[in-house]
Amino acid sequence: MAQVQYYGTGRRKHSVARVRLVPGDGRVVINKREMDDYFGGLEVLKLIVKQPLVLTETVGKYDVLVNVRGGGTTGQAGAIRHGISRALLQADPESRGSLKRAGFLTRDPRMKERKKYGLKAARRAPQFSKR
Repeated sequence: MAQVQYYGTGRRKHSVARVRLVPGDGRVVINKREMDDYFGGLEVLKLIVKQPLVLTETVGKYDVLVNVRGGGTTGQAGAIRHGISRALLQADPESRGSLKRAGFLTRDPRMKERKKYGLKAARRAPQFSKR
């Protein structure tokens, strides 16, 4: 018997998270490592990842299997949250209202600004010397 799986893709900055929800006991596995191991001592990031599950009261119902690449740890946590929210939407379309109100279904559009010519960074100009 094939078990039910729900998929969701989450993105934030340069991070892309492919999330799979499988009925289980609430384990969160990121890149084949436990969440506590992956994010280390950063409790804030673990909280961010769990937000959609807490909101929809599905904390112990699903195992979350994540494949995430690109960006830094904070961007990855945001991408995972987005992916989990999208997967939960597949699992239970009724939860759309609460997830949307919390802002978990919105893709964060903020990106790094490109470097411009004549400047040292996006807006940082070379140091001005009067003499």
